[in-house]
Amino acid sequence: MLVGTVSIEKSEALSEVLKKRKIPHSVLNARYHEQEAEIVAQAGRPGTVTIATNMAGRGTDIQLGGNADMLLRQAEPRSPPSSRRDRAQAELERVAAEIRAEVERDREIVLKAGGLYVVGTERHESRRIDNQLRGRSGRQGDPGASKFFLSLEDDLMRIFGNNKVLDWVQKKGMADDEALTHRWLNKALETAQGKVEARNFEIRKNLLRFDDVMNSQRKEIYKERIELMATEDVSDTVAGMRRDVVDALVTRTIPEDVYAEQWKVARAQGRGDSACSASTCRSTAGPRKRASPTRRSRRG
Repeated sequence: MLVGTVSIEKSEALSEVLKKRKIPHSVLNARYHEQEAEIVAQAGRPGTVTIATNMAGRGTDIQLGGNADMLLRQAEPRSPPSSRRDRAQAELERVAAEIRAEVERDREIVLKAGGLYVVGTERHESRRIDNQLRGRSGRQGDPGASKFFLSLEDDLMRIFGNNKVLDWVQKKGMADDEALTHRWLNKALETAQGKVEARNFEIRKNLLRFDDVMNSQRKEIYKERIELMATEDVSDTVAGMRRDVVDALVTRTIPEDVYAEQWKVARAQGRGDSACSASTCRSTAGPRKRASPTRRSRRG
């Protein structure tokens, strides 16, 4: 049995429930890829319960009865000395034959039981992940089944669902543990997943726009850097920076249409002294957080 969850917290909560009932199982949270690939490969063995978050360990084939190749890799001993190499090779062939026979017996047991059974504790935000999890059963013509559980109190339905469906359920007066099967629910679920996918698409599109803006700024900075590195005399560039700093300083401290007693002459002199050298012109060119003084118009 393969159980799919939507988050690490819910997979760990489900694991605690199985531990209390003393049901052996494995929990995969996509943290240790090599180890989880080996566990997922054996998820098709009889009596095996595997909990996966967002189908952790994907890319590894689940074969009914187990994956003989990975079992052989785990049972393969370290390289023996040359004197015992022939004996170890014969032992390895014997173990390989036993493992393949055991896998074939387990495969027959799983086939008689109906194949791999996939259970989804709830529906994912993306239909693609649901289809990936569902596609684990029925591999290459093998028997299998899948079942997904859904609650109207799930985040997907509560935030993005249709309130009319909730009102309809409340009017029918159905019990909390009663199964809901209606085409309206399927339609509401598809609508909710479509809303989530559209929102995620807009988020990715906005991030791409911001990345384009940062990329254009990065290009301008590197262009200026290359020009400065290729120029032997940068005095003209430094003089232009100094003029920009002085103009910005005067604009902030001595704005137009303001009384003379409101000028911040002391601040202008202090900052002017720090901006007089070429080495500090670049540091003083940044934007100031202080707000400019309020302008007042002279009344006649």
